[in-house]
Amino acid sequence: MIPKECKRIAEVDFPIAAVSKHAVREKSIRHGHPSTLHLWWARRPLAACRSMLLALLLPDPDDSRCPGDFKEKARELLPEIVGKVGKTDLDLRKAILKFIAEFANWDNSSNSRFLKVGRGLVKAAHPEETPLVVDPFAGGGSIPLEALRLGCDAFASDLNPVACLILKVMLEDIPRHGPKLAEELRKVGAEIKKEAAKELAEFYPVDPDGSKPIAYLWARTVRCETPDCGAEIPLVRSFWLCKKDKRKKALRYKVKRPKNETPHIEFEIFEPGSEKDMPAGTVSRAKAACPCCNVVLPPERVKAQLSKQRGGANAIFDKSGKRTGGSRLLAVVTLARDEKGRHYRLPTDRDYEAVSKATRHLLDVVSTGRLPNGLSPVPDEPVDEWHHDVNRMPMYGMTCWGDIFTSRQMLLMLSFVRISRESKSSITLRHVLALAVDKLADKATSLCRWKSSAEYMAGNSFSRQALTLVWDFCEAGPFAGASGGWLEEIEWISKVIESCGVVQMPTGQTQQADACSHILPDGSIPLWFTDPPYYDAIDYAHCSDFFYVWLKRTLAADDVLESSFNNGNTLTPKSMEVVVDSTTTLGHGIRTPEFYEKSMSLAFMHGRLALSEDGIGSVVFAHKTTEGWEALLSGMIQGGWTITGSWPIATEMGARLRARDSAALATSIHLVCRPRPEDAPTGDWAEVLRELPNRVGDWMERLESEGIHGADLVFACIGPALEIFSRYSRVETAEGKEVTLAQYLEKVWEVVGRTALQQVLGTAEAKARNSAAGALEEDARLTALFLWTLQDTQTSNARDRTASESDTGDEDESDEAEDEEAPSKKKPAGYTLIYDVVRRFAQPLGIHLEDWEGRTIETKKGIVRLLPVKERAKQLFGEEGATAFAERFETERDPQLLLSLGMPEDRPKIKGPAKKGTRKKAKGKPDDHERISRKGPTTLDRVHAAILFQATGQTHALRALLEEEKKRGQDFMRLANALAALYPKGSEEKRLLEAMLQAAPR
Repeated sequence: MIPKECKRIAEVDFPIAAVSKHAVREKSIRHGHPSTLHLWWARRPLAACRSMLLALLLPDPDDSRCPGDFKEKARELLPEIVGKVGKTDLDLRKAILKFIAEFANWDNSSNSRFLKVGRGLVKAAHPEETPLVVDPFAGGGSIPLEALRLGCDAFASDLNPVACLILKVMLEDIPRHGPKLAEELRKVGAEIKKEAAKELAEFYPVDPDGSKPIAYLWARTVRCETPDCGAEIPLVRSFWLCKKDKRKKALRYKVKRPKNETPHIEFEIFEPGSEKDMPAGTVSRAKAACPCCNVVLPPERVKAQLSKQRGGANAIFDKSGKRTGGSRLLAVVTLARDEKGRHYRLPTDRDYEAVSKATRHLLDVVSTGRLPNGLSPVPDEPVDEWHHDVNRMPMYGMTCWGDIFTSRQMLLMLSFVRISRESKSSITLRHVLALAVDKLADKATSLCRWKSSAEYMAGNSFSRQALTLVWDFCEAGPFAGASGGWLEEIEWISKVIESCGVVQMPTGQTQQADACSHILPDGSIPLWFTDPPYYDAIDYAHCSDFFYVWLKRTLAADDVLESSFNNGNTLTPKSMEVVVDSTTTLGHGIRTPEFYEKSMSLAFMHGRLALSEDGIGSVVFAHKTTEGWEALLSGMIQGGWTITGSWPIATEMGARLRARDSAALATSIHLVCRPRPEDAPTGDWAEVLRELPNRVGDWMERLESEGIHGADLVFACIGPALEIFSRYSRVETAEGKEVTLAQYLEKVWEVVGRTALQQVLGTAEAKARNSAAGALEEDARLTALFLWTLQDTQTSNARDRTASESDTGDEDESDEAEDEEAPSKKKPAGYTLIYDVVRRFAQPLGIHLEDWEGRTIETKKGIVRLLPVKERAKQLFGEEGATAFAERFETERDPQLLLSLGMPEDRPKIKGPAKKGTRKKAKGKPDDHERISRKGPTTLDRVHAAILFQATGQTHALRALLEEEKKRGQDFMRLANALAALYPKGSEEKRLLEAMLQAAPR
């Protein structure tokens, strides 16, 4: 075994850049990837897990305590992959790191040569006993799966029953049965489809010409409430059907006004020449525009009408089968015999007749009684009305999980559920079939979209980690061989089974368990590696209820979903789930921040107890809020751990929806930790502070060399900084007062901020507090830190949070219902960070955010926006603008004019963040903004003025300004050069700054 004090590879080095590249690429790999077995949120890339496991399991050859037998075996194995290995122990370490980097490639994950070397290295490091890897928050199973791939034993547990079934199939069933399970699944899946297709044939009829419908495009409807109108309004965001470059199809409508009848619209399919030919959508942000009278129905009335229709997904028919309201069929997408490509047609009476029959037949099925386990065939479990951030269904009348489906979709689901449940298959196969039913359900709701740019049903019901209402939705044809069909879901799962089953792995062990309970013997495991919930980022339990209601009906007599944690709850366990419940602030829920921290502490304490004397742990975290980090780190330290390493691995695609709409990290921070000795000493606060700057500075330099930048770098520095603090049982000041973790983290942020400022602006700014002599003003330091923090790990440029980039998705990707209080999707220009991140940098560096509110920054709803330069034109030049000011400056050539930037009395006053009436000015005492304005224009103001001169073509004035600044000193050019380097590539500010600097006198 590895000697107790021997360093592991993960504690001394790690191939960050190479592993990050493979982890990000893995996000785009679909067929055969385990992530396609079943949806799970925040699943870790296998590349990152595999690489980190190797680094945790293998000793450092350059450590004097590394066993000689391991080094000998490593030198024997590695040349097959990495070539000749140098003679020194340091050369051997480099060879191991090179192997780890190459094995991270998905293409090598099943390669027999790589598997032989990887497993051989693990065996050489642990010759006495196969190492057991434990993950108590296993979720989608990435960590334990990769442990099995490396020849380890794996124990995976989770509180959530949906996760437990995924884990059971992934870690037990597939390793035990291998590729043969895929053969059985395809065979049984085809039989189930044949039986279901026969049973449901009359509800999904083939067209008279033999064409097969592959998708039905529907729109929810409301009635215009104008007294003289009353027309039906189909809620359609876009009328595009096909939006390919050389093939365009769309809908347009004509208003019909029969005498003495309600006006209505009729559709036709046409080929638009361009976007100008397209009719405008009828709904935006829950406001419905009547196409007959142009009156807009407000959101509250749209909600009220849809609520009466229980969401409006179903068409409403009279006794004769004629549609009288509800959802309206807009178009049908078909595949013709012996012809390539999609065809589009308008709906016919035959289409509505099939839906009407399905509606009536569903009532007959439901009336037959309950299932053997006492459940209603249709999921009648309630949707949590408080969780609007998870789903908005109750806001529109969909109060039960069954309301999300149309009647025909529900009939489809009930058929596949019953046939799968009654299938005379093995228990293993029934588990896999249950996952297939879940995947079908995800594609068979009224929340799926038609992607006009690619002509297929886009994604699934979970376009993100929540369910959102879709105005115009796509219903897939389940038997036509296109996206959303039963056999297509069977094939996705079969390819995963083949991909994982071809790698002969030991069988893992799974169990539904609470991570805060002690279920393993003390000192029994060598490696505790987990990816815990990210504070308040994802409501796993509420999301997985969508699947759980179907699993209970598909596996009605199976105990795999039995839970001792439900306490009478018909849905997934929630009260014990270790997350911060977003509804807690509404007085609903007990999962508070205090609950999260306490639960994390318990989980880490039990993990530490279960770890062997020479064991090691690792924790993954990727949440960009300081509250989340502090709660996690506090739990780790209280649980008895010492952080010994911190490795950021890029795991997220920069263009993902969450990256555009929130401040999610591009990297996942992998903290390496060991049990803190029971007799750990007390640390001296002064000594800790002396050691901190060098540790952070060295780590920042190393990370930047690996391409880690901005906020990812900031959070990655917390790990090595915590090693200093967490090695002690407690840290005390000279007076004997205990230093809290929060106090220490404030110092960490200060050191990171000062180091960053020293890099981009110089030593004076790093030491500056309260406008110290020789330093640039607060606003320059604030702007530089802001842009530095926004730098992107993957592109080495800041993330541009402008409106143009935040709304790059097509009409299908962002087509979700928003209530009337939701912010507009068109975001204001500029760059944004979470307020708490900005505050933590600003405070220790003497930057008063309130002084710059409305001048260089704007704070709303916990988000700070750095104002773009063009928004400051009126503020700097007043009503006359940049052009008039430049002409006056050029004519008068009076340097004193520059001192009037932002100063004239007739300029509008800058409004601060406080609401009217909430801030009172003491008699005779200037408020903050008066105090700042009296200081006159700052260096940043003058740089921004120069940028605006450049933008408006005022070259003479610009030249004169630059000449004056040259006389003034170096501050202007120093700041301009720094900002030119910090602004993102392609941004207007960067372009103008670079042009301005080229024109500057030498």
